[in-house]
Amino acid sequence: MSTTTPIEWTDRTWNPVRGCARVSPGCEHCYAERVAHRFGGKGQPYEGLTVLGKHGPRWAGRARFVPEMLGEPLRWRKPQRVFVNSMSDLFHEDIADEEIAAVFGVMAACPLHTFQVLTKRPARMAEWFEWVGDDPHMQLAGQADQVMNSLLAGRLYKHFDDEMGETDLPWPLPNVWLGVSCEDQQRADERIPLLLQCPAAVRFVSAEPLLGTIDFLRVQWPGRHKVDVLRGGGWFDGPFTLRQPGDSFVNHSDMATINWVIVGGESGPGVRPCHVDWIRDIVGQCKVAGVSCFVKQFGSALYRSPPTYLDLDGLARGALRDRKGGDPREWPSDLRVREFPAALELGEHRR
Repeated sequence: MSTTTPIEWTDRTWNPVRGCARVSPGCEHCYAERVAHRFGGKGQPYEGLTVLGKHGPRWAGRARFVPEMLGEPLRWRKPQRVFVNSMSDLFHEDIADEEIAAVFGVMAACPLHTFQVLTKRPARMAEWFEWVGDDPHMQLAGQADQVMNSLLAGRLYKHFDDEMGETDLPWPLPNVWLGVSCEDQQRADERIPLLLQCPAAVRFVSAEPLLGTIDFLRVQWPGRHKVDVLRGGGWFDGPFTLRQPGDSFVNHSDMATINWVIVGGESGPGVRPCHVDWIRDIVGQCKVAGVSCFVKQFGSALYRSPPTYLDLDGLARGALRDRKGGDPREWPSDLRVREFPAALELGEHRR
């Protein structure tokens, strides 16, 4: 399934993998579960990938590779931002290393587009990059060619070599952004250090649905110190609370950092609240660090909350007209922020 999309930070979605499994609280009200269940009948694309429980549809815990979707980006002639697997997770345990390599092979063969890969399974992602090793050209082009040979009569491999040459494969791929979903501080502490271990042209965090505060300036690193993942550096010697006197900041100029943060509240059935101050704090952290930030929506909890729930800086408090809180015209002016990473604008990879 490949389609244009209302998701504001991308242009279209591409789903060479279908199906998923819940792994953390952010999955509790997954929109993709509900969409997949509508197309889960006999003979439909998501057959067998969802189950209907007393609280509604949920993933059955399985994922499957869809080779017939692999060649879709080769048909798109206009540069686009592409959200990879909006209906699944590329690094789901059911997807083989070779199948992931095939997806990366297609992305390598399409430098015209920018691919946004978002996962809740960064440990598997780090393992996959270790598996690729020192010869990504052979793994990516070879695996993609094997999968697609019967579908496209070997055209992908030629396309790949026309774009990249037999040995000149830039690594990491300059048109592939890697991201992790982090709904709260615990998930930020667990997932961001793993993301930063993976080679990527751009690394990003999707803090949606935001279920609590996240301090990107003090992410718990394995071991007993905290790291500023927006600027690169660690806090040592003082209390492990934000910006306490006595803390010593050690800059790491060679440390990988987060280049982009997406933030948004939850929408849909069973919505959980997102406080505007949580969003404002993340926007402020990004501004201080010079990191691009994209406020996607306030979420439906703001729409449903009583007038005393949030202070909207002089705007009408209470229910917003947009049911997802996604209309920036209704937001405080300091939160009307929708930035993309400045270093790699869309189409910059085009030859």
